[in-house]
Amino acid sequence: MSQSVPPPQSGNPFAGGPGADPGAQPHPYPQAPAPAPTRNNIALGLLAAFGAALIAAGAYGGIGGAIEREIGYAAVGVGLLVGFVAGKVGGRNPVLAVGAAAFSAGAVYLGQLVAIAVVFSKLGEASFAEIFFENFAELADLWKTAADGMTYVFLAIGAVTAFAGAKKGSA
Repeated sequence: MSQSVPPPQSGNPFAGGPGADPGAQPHPYPQAPAPAPTRNNIALGLLAAFGAALIAAGAYGGIGGAIEREIGYAAVGVGLLVGFVAGKVGGRNPVLAVGAAAFSAGAVYLGQLVAIAVVFSKLGEASFAEIFFENFAELADLWKTAADGMTYVFLAIGAVTAFAGAKKGSA
């Protein structure tokens, strides 16, 4: 003699189990998890990219000034850092990739100025702060005079890698 068990009234065999909300409506199928929130904050992404650009410029210039030469791989690192931060924080908006490229080119330029100021401070001309902050116009003029084709290549390398890094960072 077999006894038949009546089917659950809601159609969900787990309804009314331990931890269930007695006032909740039963669902006939399991619910999918909520999708991850999309990141689409252009302002925050650009602000983060700007901050990363300032940090990268200081590191790029400090390293370049310490060894008294420019390194192309460092410009790649600047671009990747700025672009990745922009994409990771801000999302997939193409404005972020363009902004990161501009910030990265500016960071490489600023880093080159920092490197020049570090080299002059090592020569005993004045302190880094005095050279960089009090004589910034002269420092920029010196950069223009000393700039060659590779100087502009480094600016372009930083911008291109930032653009690519923003695309990868948002993926």
